[in-house]
Amino acid sequence: MSTLRLEQHADEAVSLHCGDLLLCHYVYRSAVEAKESPKPYFHPVKSLAGDTLTNFRPNDHPWHHALSFTLNNVSGANFWGGPTCLKDGYKWRDDHGAQLHQAWRRLEAAGDTAVLEHSLEWKRLDEVLFREERTITIKVDVAAKSWTMHWRGKLTNVSGRALSLGNPSSRGGLKGSHYCGLQFRGARELLDDHLDPAIKVAADGGREGVDQVHGAVADWMEWHGQFDTTLNRVVIRFANHTGPLQWFMRRNYPLAAFPIQADEDLEVAAGVDLVVDHSLTFSCT
Repeated sequence: MSTLRLEQHADEAVSLHCGDLLLCHYVYRSAVEAKESPKPYFHPVKSLAGDTLTNFRPNDHPWHHALSFTLNNVSGANFWGGPTCLKDGYKWRDDHGAQLHQAWRRLEAAGDTAVLEHSLEWKRLDEVLFREERTITIKVDVAAKSWTMHWRGKLTNVSGRALSLGNPSSRGGLKGSHYCGLQFRGARELLDDHLDPAIKVAADGGREGVDQVHGAVADWMEWHGQFDTTLNRVVIRFANHTGPLQWFMRRNYPLAAFPIQADEDLEVAAGVDLVVDHSLTFSCT
């Protein structure tokens, strides 16, 4: 069994190693510019075979920050990054917020398990909208050639007013564009199927293909992919542990999202907690 080991990089990032392999790198103080809505992110995220699974600042959407948790529109504050879509379409607006690391609660690795637990503030200008307690637990199963990241978050509305969560589907009239929540921007070759039927997307209920999986209400979905150069294959399973989600995915620029809400805004009253409980499992096949 390979022992997990954490490496600190100043007070900005932490890397997790499995033996000699860099498994993932978590930047908890992001230095990107304001229009990309700075937020903590994981990049790279690797399979146990060493293939890089994530894409950070891709040229089509530079505000896609690999694996990160974000909200599209919080009462007018854009925590996703990029232009905001409202009834008048996508436009660059001076509305971006940021997620700011406050303090570590736990930061430890031993044996096959690591825990990264910290507090954050979701801030727009001088106003704090949410305070979050985030716990990310990583467990490696070397024998099964897989590892799992369990992502739990509790966001408390501390603004003193009700907050309305929206996205381009609920606010801009773009049905099906319900991206928000935990997002995974994947390496481009992951879903390049080159006419290989083993490279696919699937969801519980026997659904296969983008047309069936995007927007499906299901507990989990997964990607089956293959990498250039190494020819290694991987399966990534995205699972929600609080009930079915209306999944969001794109294939031509690989993106999976765990939506907090879809075609209707979600109201979060003052003092109320918003809880997320997800996992991603990366398996070499």
